[in-house]
Amino acid sequence: AGDPHHQGVVARVAGASYAALADILEIPAGRGEAPFFLALDQVQDPRNLGAVLRTAEATGAHGVVVPKHHAAGLTSAAAKSAVGAAELVPVCRETNLVHALEVLKKEGVWAIGAVPAGGKLPWETDLAGPVCLVLGGEGEGLRPLVARSCDLLVSLPMRGRLASLNVSAAAAVLCYEVVRQRAREKNLDRKPLT
Repeated sequence: AGDPHHQGVVARVAGASYAALADILEIPAGRGEAPFFLALDQVQDPRNLGAVLRTAEATGAHGVVVPKHHAAGLTSAAAKSAVGAAELVPVCRETNLVHALEVLKKEGVWAIGAVPAGGKLPWETDLAGPVCLVLGGEGEGLRPLVARSCDLLVSLPMRGRLASLNVSAAAAVLCYEVVRQRAREKNLDRKPLT
């Protein structure tokens, strides 16, 4: 099994494969949904990547974009933390994250960056339309150029003494705000039963 921490089962699987950006852009139309993506700026802990993938799958995200360098990839640790989501959510690995955001924006997707302070409140921001949530890595958050490439910045209010949440926790809060707003939009569009 490679190490003593197994559960009595060994499986040989193919290595992780990455999707192309063009491929993940086609997914929303195939599902008849507004695009919903995540982009992770230098998230280096594979367990955080796995947790974000799990949340992305649970909330119906169409794909996750990660940088090729200085970021966690689809490793066995990420797959273990994702608990199956690494096989279900397409992950696109791009050399230049800012360029990938520009491609998404040209397709009508709004890049919404998460910053520790100074951004709008997520629930006062329209997240029901085509969005890509952009979250920064551990410690530094979004790099300045990535933050400037975003159409809008949001911040989660921190009522305690800590300055920010773990990236996977912040991703969960923001992804479920997208789900909440989209469900609300559907309910507003639903005609009353007669």
